[in-house]
Amino acid sequence: MLQDIERKVLRIIFNYTLIRRQPPTIDVLCVKTGRDRSGIMTVLEALVKEKYIEWNRSNPDQMRVIEGWEREDEIRWRGN
Repeated sequence: MLQDIERKVLRIIFNYTLIRRQPPTIDVLCVKTGRDRSGIMTVLEALVKEKYIEWNRSNPDQMRVIEGWEREDEIRWRGN
């Protein structure tokens, strides 16, 4: 299950790429989330680990979305 910030960053990357035909830069993600650069890098690493995006720290402004939404089987509904 994704944390709120991870879900938010994933949605920003997905929507930004869809509209602008290119992924956002790290600086754009910092502005849109209010997080610092190191915080965004940590979130991106978590999204890579969970296989939601392809991204490499050596080329930080290049990323590709594999899955734009949180996986259904990971969402836990209250009461279940």
